[in-house]
Amino acid sequence: MRPVPSLQVKRIDSHRWRVERTGRMRTHGLIFADAELMHDLEGDQCIQQVVNVAHLPGIVGPSIAMPDIHWGYGFPIGGVAAFDETDGVVSPGGVGYDINCGVRLLSTPLTIGELRPKLSLLADDLYRNIPSGVGSSRSDLKLSRTELDRVLERGAEWAVDQGFGTAEDLECIEAGGRLDSDPDCVSNRAKERGRNQVGTVGSGNHFVEVGYVDEVYQSDAAARLGLSPGSVTVFIHSGSRGLGYQVCDDYLDTMVQAAAKYDIELPDKQLCCAPLSSKEARMYLGAMNAAANYAFANRQLMSHYARRSIATVFSPHIAGQTELVYDVAHNIAKFETHLIEGRPRRVCVHRKGATRAFPPGHSELTERYRDIGQPVLIPGDMGRYSFVLTGTEGAYSETFGSTCHGAGRRMSRHHAKKVARPRNVRKELERQGILIRAASRRTVDEEIPEAYKDVAKVVNVVNGAGIGRKVARLRPVAVVKG
Repeated sequence: MRPVPSLQVKRIDSHRWRVERTGRMRTHGLIFADAELMHDLEGDQCIQQVVNVAHLPGIVGPSIAMPDIHWGYGFPIGGVAAFDETDGVVSPGGVGYDINCGVRLLSTPLTIGELRPKLSLLADDLYRNIPSGVGSSRSDLKLSRTELDRVLERGAEWAVDQGFGTAEDLECIEAGGRLDSDPDCVSNRAKERGRNQVGTVGSGNHFVEVGYVDEVYQSDAAARLGLSPGSVTVFIHSGSRGLGYQVCDDYLDTMVQAAAKYDIELPDKQLCCAPLSSKEARMYLGAMNAAANYAFANRQLMSHYARRSIATVFSPHIAGQTELVYDVAHNIAKFETHLIEGRPRRVCVHRKGATRAFPPGHSELTERYRDIGQPVLIPGDMGRYSFVLTGTEGAYSETFGSTCHGAGRRMSRHHAKKVARPRNVRKELERQGILIRAASRRTVDEEIPEAYKDVAKVVNVVNGAGIGRKVARLRPVAVVKG
């Protein structure tokens, strides 16, 4: 990675920092953070990555970083950048390996008081019903190649057609749970990895979390989302599993060759890319959207199995009243039209560890939420809290309708395991009233709460900057980890 000389970061206000344009940067950088979060970034390579993204051809507006920013592959995690459809590029490093890693939130009619006596039973049943861990798969659902192509083409629609949920669910998923894709652009290796992993959590920071609403900031919006004080929720965080990873891996080689072919000078090889008008870009976007559809279907199946666990532990009636609040993608590149310098312009928006946050009235939002804005789901860590927000006009005008996606790591996984080694993290969390079900101690140790920033501080920056509006806070009581 080639450093840019004379890197200058200047404070704009209490929530924004500007990285001045230097050298061959085509635009400036814009970082959302308060003084404390910015101090934590001193010496971190993620700011250099914001600068590197600003070098890419066709970038429109600034290279943006959210307050949960941390180092990633190519783009920083928490990075947002838009590229003109005519002279811009698409970069797998701006999406990441876990294509459409995202979250969905379910609301239940249960209260935390009703849940407590059966919490352990529910945690156990969720752990049995939803496979987790490295390489986790479903023995009851191995797809044929033809059926897998249908998943890659139709996403959550395929799952609903198979009986995994209802048509009402589709109204509450970003893009309706289906993007225009080309399964033929997905390699045989990727397809083989994905055949029996749909409906599984995976490993790392993926989880199924049972929690409850412990604080409400906007009562009208919370009520519309089915989030009343003390009500029980289920958060699901996962993506496209091995299939998405393989898609990214396959196309990195393609994009390295494309960058050379089209004479694109890169400040970092991990930002390899191709012009949006090129065959290479069309193939990657076709495969990326196919992986994104796989992720939508994956989370749809996990919702079905979560409802099944609720039916087993409580009743089918309770499960039937468990509704999907919303499902959002965190790692995606999408064509969208935004007002830029006073005129509509079609751009490819890369969100790498960032959430779409469209405002009230936007035509792409489901009618159910069009008047309040898009629900924005911000998971924290397994020991503290998560947040629900709504999208704002501020986000749409300043960040291409984007906001943060989570807490953001403070420690590497290696460092977290070292810190946790002399402790029993599972017991520590149980003493706080949080049950953990996990495939291994390693996963729990890697995900200790202090490995992450305090998501409340991240969300306060977003709320203060006007690129998201706080609605409710959720507390975890049971977490299924990979």
